Amino acid sequence: MQTVFSAVLYDVPQAAGIWLALIAVAAIVIAALIVRPGRFRRVFGDRISEAARPSSLDLAVEVRERSRERARYAQEIEVAAGRAAASAERRRAEWLAVQEEVEQAWQAYEAAERDVRRLAAAAALPLPRTARTPAEYADRERWLHRAATAAQERGEITVEQLSDILGQRGWDSRRHPVEQELLLRRLVRDNVRARHGAVQEREQAAWRAAELAAAAARSLRDEAYAATSPGPERRSPFSIVDLGGAESARELPATPRPEAAPAVRGRAAVPAF
Repeated sequence: MQTVFSAVLYDVPQAAGIWLALIAVAAIVIAALIVRPGRFRRVFGDRISEAARPSSLDLAVEVRERSRERARYAQEIEVAAGRAAASAERRRAEWLAVQEEVEQAWQAYEAAERDVRRLAAAAALPLPRTARTPAEYADRERWLHRAATAAQERGEITVEQLSDILGQRGWDSRRHPVEQELLLRRLVRDNVRARHGAVQEREQAAWRAAELAAAAARSLRDEAYAATSPGPERRSPFSIVDLGGAESARELPATPRPEAAPAVRGRAAVPAF
């Protein structure tokens, strides 16, 4: 009994020394974690990322697949951008053609307005006196019918307006030919002005369509350029884990927020592609 007790007492200092050594190592580790926590977090994070990172063969296969997908997508975007550019060019050509129609309609309106002013000045003068006989009234009616028919054949008045003139609806064939011509020229001027307004609305619609087509072509062209440019490097999924705590967050610089560009107002010419 004394021998067993002596053996146990002999082993107690060794066990106490081992426990003291373990306690000292744990205290050193805890002190290091308290003093330099970021270093150990980075070490552990790197080891975890290294363990979770796929092999080089998997990375090569993934890179090859992504390159193939990017090339296919870039080709599709380039085709779409080419079609959009062609559509924008057609829209621009249509807008320019309607713009020419607007100019021609305006010139026709100015000519009609000059005719009205000239006839108005002539009608202000004393009209020659003629005998008011049935033959005179018949001549005036025939003159009005011929003038109205010629104006309709030139496209200056519509068929409905010609029917009103021939049917004496709102028209008096007994008036002097100067007065009748003045009324007829005013009708032509109003028609030309209405035609100019309709063409101008078409020109505005064509301009808006050309602007939208040009904007779509520019967007697809920028997207095609971005698709052909090299993409960002692949990042490990564990790289987004914040193992550095608040200290790593404080190290990141604040990115200034870009100011919004002022909106451009007004009308501009549609660019050619």
